[in-house]
Amino acid sequence: MATVKLFDKFGIVVDLGKEIFRESEVGTLMYVIQDGNVRISKTIDGRPHILAVLGKGDFFGEMAIVNQVRRTATATAAGTVRLLAFDRAGFVSMIESNARIALNIIDKLCRRLQAANAQIQVLVRKNEKGQIGQNLYYAFAENGMDKARLDLHKTARDIAVSLEIPQDRTLAFLRTLEVAGIVATNENVLLLRDVERLSAIAENAGGDALR
Repeated sequence: MATVKLFDKFGIVVDLGKEIFRESEVGTLMYVIQDGNVRISKTIDGRPHILAVLGKGDFFGEMAIVNQVRRTATATAAGTVRLLAFDRAGFVSMIESNARIALNIIDKLCRRLQAANAQIQVLVRKNEKGQIGQNLYYAFAENGMDKARLDLHKTARDIAVSLEIPQDRTLAFLRTLEVAGIVATNENVLLLRDVERLSAIAENAGGDALR
C-alpha cells in the first residue's frame, strides 16, 4: 500500500528506448526502479558503451541530489519502466515515511562503497611503490622538505595506515630508497637526500624511477 501511495506521488512511466537523462546534462532527480529495466551507458572514444542494466529495486542518478554534479552517464529505458523520481526534498520525505525503501537504498550505497574500496585497493597494490613515495614526499614537504627530520617508524606506520598495507612493506620500500641514496636514516630519524628522485617516484606509477 505504501509503495502504491509513493507511486501516486512520485511515479513516472517511461517507454522503451526513451532516455531518462543524458550524459553531461544537469540533473535534479534520482530514480528508483519499480518495474522494468534501465540501461546505463557512457560515451567512450565517441562510442556508447553499456555500463550496466539495472532492474527492480535498483536506483540511479543519486549524485544529482547529493552534490548536484552533471550526469556522468546516459540512462535509457530498456522496455517500459515504472520509476519513482525524487528531487532532494522528495527523497528526504520518502526516507522519513518509508523505512523499507530507505534501508534498501542505504544497503545498496554501502555495497557500492565496498566495491569502490575494493577497486581502490587493487589500484593501490598495483602502484604501491608510487603511493608510498607520494605519501613520503608529502610528509617531507609538510616538514620542510630536505631540512625535515622524520621519525622513521612513525612515518612508516602513518603511510601504512593511510594506504591500508602492512607496515613491513612500507619499511622495506623505505630501505630500498635508502640503498638508492634517495633517503638516509640515522637511528630512527629519516632524512631526505634527493628531492628530485623522490618526486619522480611519487609521480611515476609502480616506482619505475628506481629501475
